[in-house]
Amino acid sequence: MNEILDAILAPDSTSADFAALPLPPSYRAVTVHKDEAEMFDGLPTREKDPRKSLHVDEVPVPELGSGEALVAVMASSVNYNSVWTSIFEPVSTFHFLERYGKLSPLAKRHDLPYHVIGSDLAGVVLRTGPGVNAWRPGDEVVAHCLSVELESADGHDDTMLDPEQRIWGFETNFGGLAEIALVKSNQLMPKPGHLSWEEAASPGLVNSTAYRQLVSRNGAGMKQGDNVLIWGASGGLGSYATQFALAGGATPICVVSSDQKADICRAMGAEAIIDRNAEGYRFWKDENAQEPREWKRFGKRIRELTGGEDVDIVFEHPGRETFGASVYVTRKGGTIVTCASTSGYTHEYDNRYLWMSLKKIVGSHFANYREAWEANRLIAKGKIHPTLSKTYRLDETGQAAYDVHRNLHQGKVGVLALAPEEGLGVLDEELRARHIDAINRFRDA
Repeated sequence: MNEILDAILAPDSTSADFAALPLPPSYRAVTVHKDEAEMFDGLPTREKDPRKSLHVDEVPVPELGSGEALVAVMASSVNYNSVWTSIFEPVSTFHFLERYGKLSPLAKRHDLPYHVIGSDLAGVVLRTGPGVNAWRPGDEVVAHCLSVELESADGHDDTMLDPEQRIWGFETNFGGLAEIALVKSNQLMPKPGHLSWEEAASPGLVNSTAYRQLVSRNGAGMKQGDNVLIWGASGGLGSYATQFALAGGATPICVVSSDQKADICRAMGAEAIIDRNAEGYRFWKDENAQEPREWKRFGKRIRELTGGEDVDIVFEHPGRETFGASVYVTRKGGTIVTCASTSGYTHEYDNRYLWMSLKKIVGSHFANYREAWEANRLIAKGKIHPTLSKTYRLDETGQAAYDVHRNLHQGKVGVLALAPEEGLGVLDEELRARHIDAINRFRDA
C-alpha cells in the first residue's frame, strides 16, 4: 500500500502512473464475521457493543467487473447503517449478501463469511473495469452509496425504485471503511477540492439522504418560507437538513437534546430551537401508551417560535419515539417525510390527525445518482458544509461506531484509512479560506 499512498501524496502523479501501479493482493478492512452474527442475541439494543463485533482484517482485493472501479480509500466515515451492521440489527447483513450472491456469478463475490462495511469514502481511482469511460486512474473522487443493476424498467425514472437497488457497504460487500473499496462507476463523484480527505468523506450518505428527503420532488419538495421541524438537528443527518432549510429560504425548527447541540444549530444560523430534554417532553407514558398532551404542548411551543404557524414539513428519522408527535404537529396539508427509525421501526400515531387534516407521510430512502450529484455539487460550491466533529483511525472504528450508537458524537464521525493524518488533500485553498469557519464549526463543538 505504500506505493499507492506515495503516488497519491506526490503532486505530479499522472493517470498513467496510477494505472501502472501494481495492485496489492490484500488490504486492511473493517469487517463483521458471519460466524459471530448471533453474538448479541438476547441483549437489548443499547447493550450491543460495536467494539466487540467490528474487526480490522487483511482481506483479498476483489475481482474487478464491468462498470466498476477500485478506489484507494483515503478516508471514510461512520453512518448509522454501520452501527446496524455491527449489532446485527434489524437483521444480519449477511442475509443481504447471500441474496445478492444469487443474482449472478459476478455478484457471488459479495457472499463471503466476512462483510467489509462502510457507505462513504473519499479517495483516488486505481482501476476501472470494462465499460467505464467517465473516470480514470488518478481521479480524486467521493462515492455515494446507491448500488443498482438497472436491468428493470422500474428503475429508469428513479433509480431508487430499481428492484435490485442496494446500499453499498451495507447491503453489498467491499465497502468504504477500508484501504481499498469496490464501487460501481456510477457511484463516483468529484471530490470537493477545498476539503481534506476526511472532510470530503463525511457528507456522502447523510448529505444525499437529507437532500432527497427535504429538497427533491421525490421527498418533501421544500420551498421558500416553509417551516421545517428537524429532529436531531445537530446530528449527522439533521445537520445537513438544517443547512438545506437555511440555504433554501425555509425556517428550520431545530429539535436537540442539549445546550451544546443548541449552540451548534445557532452557529449554523438557526434561531428557532427546542431543547427537548431541557423542556422535558415525554411523548410516551410507558412502553405501550403515548401521551397526546405532550404532543399538544410541543405544538404550542413550535407556534411560539414561528409566530403562530404550524410546521409545513417534519424531517423524521427517530421513528417510534417521535412519530406520533410528528404527525400531530404538522399543519393541515403538510408532509411528514421519514427515512429511518433509530428509536424503533414500529410507528404509532393517531390517524385522525392524518386523514382529517389531509397530511401526507412520504417514505424516503437515500438518493438517486442525480440527487447525490446535486448534493455533492452544493458541497463543492461551499453552499453546504461538512459536519465532521471527530476523526478516528481505521483500527478505532469500533469505538467510532460505539460513539454513534450511544449518541456521544456531534455531526459526523470520520475515519482515516490510507491518509496518514488529518488535513491532507486540500487543493482549492482560496475557497477553503472563504469557508473555513463553517468547515471548522463542528470540530470546535
